[in-house]
Amino acid sequence: MIGRLNGLLLEKLPPQVLLDVNGVGYEVDVPMTTYYQLPALGERCTLHIHQLVREDAHLLFGFASREERETFRQLIKVTGIGARIALAILSGMNADELARAVATEDLKRLSSVPGIGKKTAERLVLELRGKLATGSALAVPGGLPFAGAEQDGKSDILNALLALGYSEKEAAAAMKPLPADIDVSDGIRLALKGLVKG
Repeated sequence: MIGRLNGLLLEKLPPQVLLDVNGVGYEVDVPMTTYYQLPALGERCTLHIHQLVREDAHLLFGFASREERETFRQLIKVTGIGARIALAILSGMNADELARAVATEDLKRLSSVPGIGKKTAERLVLELRGKLATGSALAVPGGLPFAGAEQDGKSDILNALLALGYSEKEAAAAMKPLPADIDVSDGIRLALKGLVKG
């Protein structure tokens, strides 16, 4: 099993990145909390990997820290939570925020993530209580530039929101207040904030 990858960051197509490790390109899905911390294209990057082997696919999920990966692993043990929903949860809040939401039974915060209804939020609280440590995740840094951003950053923001489970209508509404020249990382962050508040 692949547990860690260190290589050159070739592409950033949220929520997926392409990492070149000694000439082999690995497509890795990352939550937005990790995406915000990525270096510029062409720079060296280390991701802690969770490999998911299915009949029809081998999927790689990458995380900035071991703690974030451990949170992801706890999430996918919860009944009804698959890898995609776990990724969406960690995109909407970092591991610390999730641990606090579970500890305080903040169902409203948990159910603000796409794909999480009230019943699933209750299940998260029930099954994760006492299993998530606060203070383990890195804070999401503000204003990291999206190096090598494509000219049409808005379509990248839209694609990222759609990949995280939001509908086109929700994504379009969240993107409306964004400035035209906003970079992709900041755009995704602000759009997610707007969606969570909504």
